[in-house]
Amino acid sequence: MQVLFLVLDKTELLNRILKTFLDCGIRGATVISSTGMGRVLSDEVPLFSDLRAMFQDGRQYNYTIFAVIKDEEKIERLIVALKKVLGDLEKPGTGIMFTVPVTRVIGLAGEAGS
Repeated sequence: MQVLFLVLDKTELLNRILKTFLDCGIRGATVISSTGMGRVLSDEVPLFSDLRAMFQDGRQYNYTIFAVIKDEEKIERLIVALKKVLGDLEKPGTGIMFTVPVTRVIGLAGEAGS
């Protein structure tokens, strides 16, 4: 069992991403509006004001999506499908995706994260 995290910079892809979760059999995920450190520093700390040029797209946030997934095959299928939607995650401004092992879950409803 793992939790998959996706920090999505391309916020316009949120609905496609969530549909991809559903298409891969993942019925439960949490979506949080989030802000990266670079954006906060460019707005708050004068020393980092030069970073502001990197964030001229007008977005003030990104989305962090996470889901606890029991089935390892579904995790692999989801990662492949998400890469198709997102494109090259190595490009700046795309996002980051990672998984973390989960040793214990309390309150995971039925098959929500399987």
